[in-house]
Amino acid sequence: MTALKKQDLHLRNLRQEVLRMGALVESSMVLAYQAMFECNLAAVKAIHLQDKKIDQFYRQIELTCLRVITERSPVAQDLRLVGTIMQLVRDLERIGDYAKDLGDLAIRLATYPPPAPLGRIQVMTQRCRRMLSNSLVSLTNLDAELGLYLKHQDDAVDDDYESLYAVLAQQTDVKGPIEPILLMLLMIRHLERIADHATNIGQRVAFIVTGSR
Repeated sequence: MTALKKQDLHLRNLRQEVLRMGALVESSMVLAYQAMFECNLAAVKAIHLQDKKIDQFYRQIELTCLRVITERSPVAQDLRLVGTIMQLVRDLERIGDYAKDLGDLAIRLATYPPPAPLGRIQVMTQRCRRMLSNSLVSLTNLDAELGLYLKHQDDAVDDDYESLYAVLAQQTDVKGPIEPILLMLLMIRHLERIADHATNIGQRVAFIVTGSR
């Protein structure tokens, strides 16, 4: 096998590892959704177990990227791919962390009657799940157009965050504990950050393909 073919094989394997990590992160988001809106609190334990695997992928992929750079000396798009993957897996790792945090918040919120804004938070969560899915599709297909489209989806999540924050933070006639309000504020903040990281992934894919930021 020639050196060029070996490098192509290394890069294909690297992308496959990132996609496996992404599949785990996407699964964690599904489990977080079930914990938040379907009262599947057992899903939280599964998220914590998956988060350890996600962290292992993150560390291994970083090491692989460094090895490819030092031993294979990639150039042009290959170098962009490896360097950008090192940044992109950090976005995935953070989304996994936020999914775990959302599951933990769901457990605490479940001790209270379902609050009225939860339906709107569900819509926001669905948007974030679609964004994560699109970011992974853009990476799988190296689809720069889809990657850049995520910014438009992120605008809708930002609108959700701002409107929900206004509703939750400006309540003046709270009857009973304020903890559910605080928990929901944390939820929407985590969701907003998930959308930001999904947007980052899309923009990084576009950079791999086009070389332009």
